[in-house]
Amino acid sequence: MRPSRSALLSLGSALALAATAVVPSARAAASPAAGSGAVVRDWYDVTAETVAAVGAPTQITNSRTWAISWLAAARATREAPAGRDRAAFQDAAVASAVHDALVSLAPARVPQLDAALAATLERIPDGPGEDGGVAAGARQAKRALAERRGDGLDPASVNAPYTVQPAAPGVWQPTPDGYAPAAQYGNRVARPFLLDSPAQYRLGPPPALDSRRYRADLAEVRAYGKADSAVRTPRQTETATFWYGSSLTLYTEPLRVALTRSHRSAAERAELVALFHAALVDTQIATSDSKYAYARWRPVTAIRTGSLGTDPAWTPLHQTPAHPDYPSGHNTYSGAAEVILDALAGSRTAPFSLASPTAPGVRRTYTGWSQLTRENVDARVFSGIHTRSADEAGVTLGKEVGRHALRNADRLFRP
Repeated sequence: MRPSRSALLSLGSALALAATAVVPSARAAASPAAGSGAVVRDWYDVTAETVAAVGAPTQITNSRTWAISWLAAARATREAPAGRDRAAFQDAAVASAVHDALVSLAPARVPQLDAALAATLERIPDGPGEDGGVAAGARQAKRALAERRGDGLDPASVNAPYTVQPAAPGVWQPTPDGYAPAAQYGNRVARPFLLDSPAQYRLGPPPALDSRRYRADLAEVRAYGKADSAVRTPRQTETATFWYGSSLTLYTEPLRVALTRSHRSAAERAELVALFHAALVDTQIATSDSKYAYARWRPVTAIRTGSLGTDPAWTPLHQTPAHPDYPSGHNTYSGAAEVILDALAGSRTAPFSLASPTAPGVRRTYTGWSQLTRENVDARVFSGIHTRSADEAGVTLGKEVGRHALRNADRLFRP
């Protein structure tokens, strides 16, 4: 149940010091007035902090949290009436919708979320605009949560058991060092946001094992992806390490850059965040569909046991994730992200810098979203965990799903 506005304001005062320390919305209490874009930016930061603090162990579940919260916000802002109260309505709607969705999805963060909502409401003029926005946000959060109930994106469903096929050339097997069981198998039967089915854009098969392309792929990853490679440059090693972490984490800042630099309305900014994450949920579902349709072995298995000159001691630079090679999930993510950001924020932007949790102390500068994609393609080869064919196929699949999301976006946002 939503606390009353007076209770939230009281709570916000009581938690002011703590909120200022950890919640961007509270820090922004003295920032420009509502309607300037501050509210959307602040609740973006609240969402990021919430997911970082209490997120699920499965990336797609965290993408779902983002998508539901911001879908509710985008729908609620569309209810805003014309006239002088419109900006107040939209700001209150964003805060209310994201707050209510996150309270349901991340209940351990209720004190911080309530304090952030109180801080936002203090900055919005009292009146019918604020009241209407709060009510719309609550209504749309409840609706979005109900729509996604039982969608198969909880951690247990995502990592449903997979029966490994008998070992044979090209067939995926658990990989060293941990030989962990297959992950993300359940994604392939989860319910998408906009795709008609998980298999709608299933890729064609990977290159045949005896093809020139596959031989070249394997030779490249064998040389450049080896832990002690003699040909990989320091810059290439840094690229591999920089992009080794979670795609969701690595793309949180680029999306924030696009959001912060946008001159669009609060409603359009909320739609950017919602569509980005809905598309990325669908992309991860489509990725697992293609991965497990072909169950292609990873380079480490091919190099250690394959017929193209075995090297039983070969070890990749980074540990191989526990799912098949084709396509690369990092690259389906980057392909979809590039398409959405190009369409809604433009293909180029002023330089921005990006850090990575897997490469402490390193910052890289970018001026376009396609640069992130190109680095992802190379990074997985240099890590020794994907063939270039798997990377490039991933970009293709991600872009297909991203374009599908753009064509069908209005289906998401009807109030």
